Amino acid sequence: MAKSEAPPTLVRAFQWDLARQVERLDFLKKLLPRYAAWGYQELYLHLEDAIHYPSLPGIGREDAYTHAALGELVAAATRCGIRVVPIVNLLGHTQYLIKHPDLRDLNELRDERGGPRPQGQVCPLHPRLPEIAGKLLHDLAPYCTAGKVHVGLDESFHLGKCPRCREEVARIGLGGHFAGHVNRLHQQVTELGLQMGIWADMLYFVPEAIPLLPAGITAYDWYYYPFRRKPKVEFYNFAERDLHPALKKQGIAYYGCPMNGAFRHEPLPVYGDRLANIRSWWQRCQNVGAEGLLITSWEANRLALETATVVDAAAASLWLEPGPDDATTMLTRGLARLGVGPPARAQARALLAADDHAFSGYARWQINDRWDVLAGTEPLKRYDTDRRFYTRLHAAAYSWNEAFAAALGFRLYLAERDVFVRQAARDVFRLRRLLARSDQAGLEALHAAMGRNADDFAPALDAGIAAARAMRRHSRDRRRPGQNEALLRKDRARLQVWRRWLTKISHDPTAIGAATPVCGAWQLQLMVHNFTPAVQKVIVEQRVNDEAWQEIASRYTIEFRAEAARSHSRIVRELTVPIPHPDCPLRLRVGGVGEVMVSRVTLTDGIQVYQALPPKRRKRLGLKAPQAGFPDLTAADSRSAWLIRWL
Repeated sequence: MAKSEAPPTLVRAFQWDLARQVERLDFLKKLLPRYAAWGYQELYLHLEDAIHYPSLPGIGREDAYTHAALGELVAAATRCGIRVVPIVNLLGHTQYLIKHPDLRDLNELRDERGGPRPQGQVCPLHPRLPEIAGKLLHDLAPYCTAGKVHVGLDESFHLGKCPRCREEVARIGLGGHFAGHVNRLHQQVTELGLQMGIWADMLYFVPEAIPLLPAGITAYDWYYYPFRRKPKVEFYNFAERDLHPALKKQGIAYYGCPMNGAFRHEPLPVYGDRLANIRSWWQRCQNVGAEGLLITSWEANRLALETATVVDAAAASLWLEPGPDDATTMLTRGLARLGVGPPARAQARALLAADDHAFSGYARWQINDRWDVLAGTEPLKRYDTDRRFYTRLHAAAYSWNEAFAAALGFRLYLAERDVFVRQAARDVFRLRRLLARSDQAGLEALHAAMGRNADDFAPALDAGIAAARAMRRHSRDRRRPGQNEALLRKDRARLQVWRRWLTKISHDPTAIGAATPVCGAWQLQLMVHNFTPAVQKVIVEQRVNDEAWQEIASRYTIEFRAEAARSHSRIVRELTVPIPHPDCPLRLRVGGVGEVMVSRVTLTDGIQVYQALPPKRRKRLGLKAPQAGFPDLTAADSRSAWLIRWL
C-alpha cells in the first residue's frame, strides 16, 4: 500500500464526542488499533460531564466514566501509539458546570434581579472560575499524553454580558476581554507542564485579540463545508476569512478541522459533503504548512457510531493511498477498512446516493417536535420519493452490517413519517371541504382511508423503534434508551392522539373544524426564501394584549448542506403554523443574523383562504449579515418585523 507524501509535521488526529453520547469502553478500545493502522496519531476526547471529576464531585452525569475508566481508555490509546488530548470547555458550552446548583453563580447571564439564569456560559471574570478551571485541568492532566489540553472557548456568544464583564469590555474592548481569559487559562495550563489549544472561531469575531494571545498555544480552525481556498464564516453570509497569517505571526500553531458525522438530528452523515469538507482541509493544511488535521465528530448520539467512523477510515486514503480522491473511491476504501462487508463499491454508491434524500436542516427536523406545523401546500412527491428510495435501499441484497442496516431502517421510518403526517394534514382539509358540501359518502370514505393509513403507519413506527435500538447495540449501553428511541416513543403517543381524534370525529363531525393533532383550526402558510444564507431565524408571533407579542413558532433557515453554504442561494422552504382563528393579530419577525424574503403568505382553514401579499410579491425581512465584528443575535429594526394584514 503506497504511503503519502504529506509533510511529516502534519499531525493526523480524530475526535470522539463522548459528552453527547457515552460509548462502551470495550467498543472504543477495539477501534483504537484500527485508527492507528489508518495512520492517526492523536485522539481528542470531548468530555464535559461524561467523566466523574475527583476534585468536583457531582459534575459527572449518571452514566459518566469514572476517572479510572478514562485512564483505561487513555492507556489503551497509548499502547496503540495514539496520543490523547482531552477537551475541557471553559467558556462556551459550559452548561455542564452551571447546571450544578453549587456552580450556578458562575453564569455570565443574569436575570433582572442580578441572579444567575439556569442557562448560559461561565463568566470569565467570576472570582471562582480559576479555582474550578484549575480542578478540572488538574484532574485531566494525567491523561494529556500528547502534552496538550484543549480548553474549547468556541461559540461563546454570551461574552461580555454580566456587569463585571461589561465594565471590562468598556475599558479594553471585547478582544482584550477574550484575550485576557485565554492568557489566564494559559498560565494555569503552563503550570501543569502542558500546552493549550483553543477553537479558533471566536477569533473571526474578535481578530484584535490575536496579537494579545500567548505564543505557543494551538488554534483549531473549524468549518464544516467544502471550500476552495479559505474557510468561510456562516455569520458573515459565508464570506471567506483566513486566520492563519495572523496566527503564524503570533507564534500560534494551526490545525484545520473538518467533521466526519452528522449535524444535529441527521440519522446518517451526508457522505459526499463530509468527504469534500475533509479534502478541502487536507489541501489547505498542506498549502499553509499547518501543524495538524483534526477530523472532529459531534453529536453522534443520533447515529450508529460506525456510520461516522467509516468517514475517518475513508479520509485515511488521503495519506495511505494518495491518488484518486473522489467520494466514491474514498468511501469504498473506508468501508473496506472498517470491514463492513462486500460489495464495498456498491455500498459506497448507495450511501452517496442517499445524500440526495438527506434528512437535513431545520425545515425537515421540525416534525420531531410537533406534527401540526406541516399542513402546507408543498407537493408530497419529494417525500414519497424519499420513502421509495429507502425502501429499496433497506431491502437491497448488500451485506450491510447491523449498524448500517439499522441506520437505514431508522431513516426509512423517518421517510414513512414524513409522508404519513403531511398526508394526514391534507386529509383534514379535505374533510372540511367535504363537510362544507354535506358530502356524507365522501366523508365516510375519506375517514375510513385515514384510519387505514394510521393502521399502516403503526408497524412502520414499531420497526423504527427496533431500528433505533439496533443503532445503539454494538457501541452503547443497551439498558439505556437513546434519543432516537425516545423521539419515536413520542411519535407513538402522537399517533395515539391522532387515532383518538379520528374516533371522535366519527361521532362528532363538527370537531373537524377545530384544531387537530396535525393542523390548526386555521393554518398560516408562507414560503421562506433563504437567498443570502447566514444564521437567520424566522419567528411567528401572536399579540396577546395591546402591546405584548408572544412567539408561537420559529425555525432557523440553516440547511447544513454544501449547496447552502454560499453567499447567494435559491433555497425556498414552506413554513406553516397552526392559528386558532382568523382574527388573531400576527406578525413575522426575523431574528439571528441575516435577511430572508417571504412570499405566498396565506391563512386557510382548508376552505377559505386569506392572502397577505399579491401572488407574485415578496417581502424582505431582517438585516443584512455583517462582514466583520461580533455577532449581535438581538439586532433588529423596522426591517426585522412585519405586521401581517390580510388583503
